[in-house]
Amino acid sequence: MRAVVITGTSTGIGRASALALDEMGMHVYAGVRRPEDGDALRSSGSRRLTPVIIDVTDTASIRAARDLVAERVGDAGLTGLVNNAGTTVPCPAAYLPLDVFRRQLEINLTGHLAVIQAFLPLLRAAHGRIVNVSSVGGRVGAPLMACYAAAKHGLEGLSDSLRLELGPLGVHVAVIEPGFIASAMPGKLERDADAWLRQLPQEGRDTYGRQLAAIAAKVGKEATTGSPPDVVAGAVVHALTSSRPRVRYPVGAGAKRLLTLHRVLADRWMDRIIGHATGYSMKP
Repeated sequence: MRAVVITGTSTGIGRASALALDEMGMHVYAGVRRPEDGDALRSSGSRRLTPVIIDVTDTASIRAARDLVAERVGDAGLTGLVNNAGTTVPCPAAYLPLDVFRRQLEINLTGHLAVIQAFLPLLRAAHGRIVNVSSVGGRVGAPLMACYAAAKHGLEGLSDSLRLELGPLGVHVAVIEPGFIASAMPGKLERDADAWLRQLPQEGRDTYGRQLAAIAAKVGKEATTGSPPDVVAGAVVHALTSSRPRVRYPVGAGAKRLLTLHRVLADRWMDRIIGHATGYSMKP
């Protein structure tokens, strides 16, 4: 039986991908951080679906998950690994605490490499595939999202290097680049933006308060009308099962359009477009 490990399956893209692959008959090892999230996911899937505790920032957690999967799959190895875990912090870079920035890179970038290194021997045994869930934000940065942009830009570069290194070993690497995806993000983003706004010094609130609230509202609105997570799950399925998998999968509302504009327009024009799309403006 083909086996796949997915991180970050409690909600959204990860959950949809886990259930889609489970429905195809794969043995899905679904990474969650809390047992109750695993129970909720398992109630929606088949008996094959196996929740596994994976905290991508905790080496012991990753090692324990790897040992469990290795024991189950044996010499057959691992068909696929989907790196989906992630989070974001909306805050002006000028006031972003460095320990928070480092923590975000650990969750959104370094943790992905840690998981890849742990499961790579199993992937090589099966000539499996790695799918890294990045974002349009991995190629087009947004204001007040420095953590997210830096990590996703890094994930794009990491994926390129891995594709060149692992391709000759029989392990294909693909990147998923979602645009606006409907999720629980709106409420969370607005709460996080409000929390960070309260932590800023008065100068920071005066300079960025209106912009931070505007971006949270704009992105939140787009997320409520964005593409369903199933659209991204379909790309994950294709990347893992197609005889001709792509290198990149821009999917979801606005993704292809924004990346096309990024490719053909000058940076100054893109700055205007991004500012308009995110609701960001420094004008009074």
